[in-house]
This record gives sequence, structure tokens and C-alpha cells, in this order.
Amino acid sequence: MHDMAAEARGGADAVLAGSVSLSTVQPGDRGVIVEVRADQSGGHGVDESELERRLLEFGFVEGARVELLHQGLIKGDPIAVRVDDMRVALRRRDAQHVWVRIERPEDAAR
Repeated sequence: MHDMAAEARGGADAVLAGSVSLSTVQPGDRGVIVEVRADQSGGHGVDESELERRLLEFGFVEGARVELLHQGLIKGDPIAVRVDDMRVALRRRDAQHVWVRIERPEDAAR
């Protein structure tokens, strides 16, 4: 019997292949959001659905172009991110739920 949940997870893992969490990128890195997926690992004080809703309202949606503009002096937190044409400040612990496919300079030259 097919396990539909396992199949769905496999599809999600395929989407994330080659992607990194927004919390791990460095200033100047650019890319495209491939998924926003809040889970229980952050200790945010809000439930996962609320965190995901907040990120989506800020413009962190699949297909949006992102660039890390700046990071704070203390432990690199918060980060300033350009999301399409908007600038947003975000805590790294929240950014860990945004998955990005980073564009390398050789990709832009094509």
C-alpha cells in the first residue's frame, strides 16, 4: 500500500534539494524562495501556522526573489532581506523556515 504522507515528504525533499535555509545565507547572496515551512524546532512563542502566516504576509512566498542585504553585529542577528521590491528585517530563527535556492554568479551570466 502506498503511504501518501511519505510520498508527499519525498516530493517536498525533492523541492528542497539544492536549497538552503535563509538563516544560513551571507550578505550579498541572492536567490529564489522555494518553500516556506514552519515547524516546531524554533521555540518562537507562536505556533507553526501563525509563524508561517506571518512570513507569508511579509512576502516570503514561493517564487519571490530574495537578497540578504545586511546582518546585525551581534551573532549576525537580525538580518535585512530584500524580498522582491521590499526590505524586511527578520530574526534568523524565523528565517530558518524559509528555503532558498541560491543563485551563483555563473547562473546570472547566462
